[in-house]
Amino acid sequence: MTASRDGAEPPPTPDSSLPAAGLAVPAQHARSPRDSTAAFIVALGVAQIVAWGSTVFLAAVIATPMSTGLGITRGTFFAAFSLSLIVMALCGPRVGRNIDRTGGRSIMLVSSFILAAGLLLLAAVQGTVTLFAAWIVIGVGMALGLYDSAFAAVVHRFRQSARNVIVGVTVVAGFTSTIGWPFSIWLIEHFGWRICCVVWALLNVAIAWPIYLYFINPRRYAKPAVAPIGIAATEVQVVAASGETAAAEAPAAALAAVAEQAQRPRRDLYLLCIFSGATSFVSSAMAAHLPGLLEATGATTVQILMAGMLLGPAQVVSRLLEFGLARRFDFHPLASARLATALHPIACALLAAAPPFAALTSTFAVIHGAGNGMISVARGVLPLSLFGAQAYGAITGTLAIFGRSMQACAPFLFALVLESLGVGWAMLLSSGLSIAASFSLLALRARR
Repeated sequence: MTASRDGAEPPPTPDSSLPAAGLAVPAQHARSPRDSTAAFIVALGVAQIVAWGSTVFLAAVIATPMSTGLGITRGTFFAAFSLSLIVMALCGPRVGRNIDRTGGRSIMLVSSFILAAGLLLLAAVQGTVTLFAAWIVIGVGMALGLYDSAFAAVVHRFRQSARNVIVGVTVVAGFTSTIGWPFSIWLIEHFGWRICCVVWALLNVAIAWPIYLYFINPRRYAKPAVAPIGIAATEVQVVAASGETAAAEAPAAALAAVAEQAQRPRRDLYLLCIFSGATSFVSSAMAAHLPGLLEATGATTVQILMAGMLLGPAQVVSRLLEFGLARRFDFHPLASARLATALHPIACALLAAAPPFAALTSTFAVIHGAGNGMISVARGVLPLSLFGAQAYGAITGTLAIFGRSMQACAPFLFALVLESLGVGWAMLLSSGLSIAASFSLLALRARR
């Protein structure tokens, strides 16, 4: 795996990539922060921290106090949250096409207000009906304002240099758990879960909305971006947003033809679907339930906070470390993907083998986070390295269907197992799926 293949190059210095991409900024705007690549990366990364922290990562810490306050089960809460993920997946293709046409500024601006409205509705929830209604609204906001939309807006603006900008945004936004979880827990402990929702709603309007208004410029920097077939790992979500519909409509015979064109058997596509679905389930379940999972093992609030703060840096560091080693030793991405899928079961085994010492819960978070960070890269690199550029669009569209379906059902199903069968069975479920993903990759053979 080389630097050009995985696309995980270091973020560019301010404005360094614009001239090479033919995107020179007029002289009168050259000193504007809006035209600084570094400022754009940091600003959009901060906006994504707010968006993710107020949605997916909020669910992880608000589930228990909200369920207790409303007199419902955690399973009911996560059923509503899973519905929001389904809504996000259904809205994704149309949102992506709209961004291709308009550049994404209006979409991202609207997302802040819809997320704020959904969070205010969540703060006012009195029962099951309004709970589900609030998460439906939040699901629409997530479709408009999370990574898929942000990356599509980046591609539309930077075009050829978008890969570096996307990597930079993911590095900044990778600290969402480090910031979002402790902040939400502090708000809940001091002011209650309703005020916590209100504060996040205000942050979407006060921080994310001005960033989108200023940095996502309405002018066209290039033609509406159509992601190149051989795009990098971190850009896979952009392709998934626009390619999901095409893959859903493609008959099995067409996918078989794609596999033949790539000179790989159709079985390899099925194995990659197992990897995508299984790892998406584990990632989604841990994002929604990690605090609750650690609490069920007997961990204290301080231990949970420490684990949450370490999760984000572990993901970022593992991604950067893998990129550096891959450039130096040029190993096939299957090798790092197999290692990544093995890390979560190892973390669960360590957590189950001993009492919840502070060092142990932190070790669990670091090991799981490292694996999750590497898997996010593997989801984009593996289809390209295994099937080639010609088949990339159809393959990633198919994988997105499996991945998003498992991502949507994971919070509810994992909560059901955690509540009814206990923490041991919950960890066995996530470990088993990770092992299944690992075996699917072991069945694949690298071809250069």
